[in-house]
Amino acid sequence: MNEIYVTIQGRVGSEVEFRQAGQVSIASFRLGSNPRQFVRDKGWVDRPTTWFTVECWRGLAENVKESVGKGQPVVVFGKLKTTEWQDAEGNPRSKTVLEATSIGHDLTRGVAMFTKRAPQVGVQTSSLEEEMRELSEFVDSQAEANPFPPQGSEALEADRRAA
Repeated sequence: MNEIYVTIQGRVGSEVEFRQAGQVSIASFRLGSNPRQFVRDKGWVDRPTTWFTVECWRGLAENVKESVGKGQPVVVFGKLKTTEWQDAEGNPRSKTVLEATSIGHDLTRGVAMFTKRAPQVGVQTSSLEEEMRELSEFVDSQAEANPFPPQGSEALEADRRAA
């Protein structure tokens, strides 16, 4: 099965809805995207708005709850997922959701201030998060050991000596 990843620029069209499913945090909101088109005699005009339901999970959901509000310009990256079911009358229904893996404010529209979230004690992290933390610690330790690593031909010579 192929997965479809997209990046969408738009404005948050609803308040962020936040809920817990057991230990898992889930946030969702509506995202409106207005493409613009240049028309020779009118200049730039807005095309009809395309609406998406955005869902995000776990730490991203927590951060969205604290950071994103209705009307704010955002850029969302994630995977399109379609759910199909039958309603009470037996009619086929479907819903397409953008399952976000990254959400950020659109800095072409304003400025933002980033605050790193403190690690939560007792919260299980994914293996990717573990690997990234270990890599970050390794890179930091290497920078402390040698804050000015060799560059260019010096780096090649250092690699040859190490091999």
